[in-house]
Formats: sequence, structure tokens, C-alpha cells
Amino acid sequence: MSEAGLPPGIALNDPRPIAARAPYTFEMPHPDELAALKPGDGIKAIFRQTEGETKYDTERMWVLIERIEDGVAYGALDSDPADMPLIEAGMPVAVPLTHVISTAFHKDNPRPETPPRREYWDRCFVDACVVEGRSHIDYLYREEPDMTQEGDAYPDSGWRIRGTQEAIDEDAANGDAPRYIALGAVLNVDDSWIDLIDSEPGHHFAWDAENKRYVEVF
Repeated sequence: MSEAGLPPGIALNDPRPIAARAPYTFEMPHPDELAALKPGDGIKAIFRQTEGETKYDTERMWVLIERIEDGVAYGALDSDPADMPLIEAGMPVAVPLTHVISTAFHKDNPRPETPPRREYWDRCFVDACVVEGRSHIDYLYREEPDMTQEGDAYPDSGWRIRGTQEAIDEDAANGDAPRYIALGAVLNVDDSWIDLIDSEPGHHFAWDAENKRYVEVF
């Protein structure tokens, strides 16, 4: 074991910067969940191998908790790595609770109730320039959803989100087509319109640069 409580050549990624960059699509466990963890429960963390080449940069794997001391969960890896030769299931590992990305509670230790968290996985159409941060959201509207296909995990929300005309023209010149992605992916880039997200189909909004807000247009 290394000083970090992991096999040599193995490290953990800190998920907090990821959550800060993508708060609408990367959910961290609620503090009450972490506080309720006990031996026999499971936690998931992001592992990476620091020596040699691997197929994947990181792997998200489960750990079965044996004890918790000073904010660190000690236990055994409870996953089989896809391509991480320096670690295998059953090896002892230590995971700071700050690095936990998911929890699994034993039947004898029920998951605590926590405030519901809204999810934003429904899909929308958005210009590439908005997703890539080359344009603010200049115009958006919601229409009756018409893109949901059988078997889709998440439905079309009906939202259509546009950048400035100049940026849209640049997208067209570069062959960058609009994206059909989760609302949360757009909100991670620009959530200035989140107060509009429950508007019914048929509503259209444009950016009012002078007053720095969206106004409804017809």
C-alpha cells in the first residue's frame, strides 16, 4: 500500500472540480448520505493508473467499506477494472469521503432521506456556438416536442436554443451542426435562462442586451 492508502501506481481523481464545472450533470452525494455511511456500505470513486498505459484515463469503481476514520473510508475494491493492471478486486484501498461520487447502502443501513434534486436530462436542440462558449444564448423558444424516438432514455424537452446570428453563420461555414443534448449540458455553460425552463411550448424569448435579461417575444 502507498502512503495514500492505495496500491502503488494507483491514484484517485478529485471529483469536486468536475462538479463545479458541470453542476447540472454531475451530482455529488448529499452530505447527509456521507455522514450516514457505515461498514458494509458501498462507495464509488474515480480511479486512475499513474504508471504504464491503459485503455481508459479513469475508471469509476466501487469500494466496500470496512471502517471510516477521520473522513476516510477504508475497505476493499469491489469492482473488476476494465483495464487497470495495477489494481484488482479485493485489494485494500482508502477513499476520502470528499472523493465519493456515489453511495450504495446495505439493507441494514437504509439510505437517509435527502432533499430532492431536480435533474435536467431531457434533450434540446442548441447551436454548437452556445455549447462551445463562442456565443451567449441570444434567442430561445419552446415548441411541442417532436424528436423523441422509441427507446430514448430521455425525451425531447421542446427547447430550441440559438446563439447570435454571426456565430450561427460561423457554425454553418465550419460545418458545426446544432447539437441534440441534455438541457443540463447547456445549463453548465449558461444558466442565465433557468428561470424560463418551465415555460410552456409556444413561448419565445430574446436577449435584451440593454437590460441584461430575456424578454418574451411573439
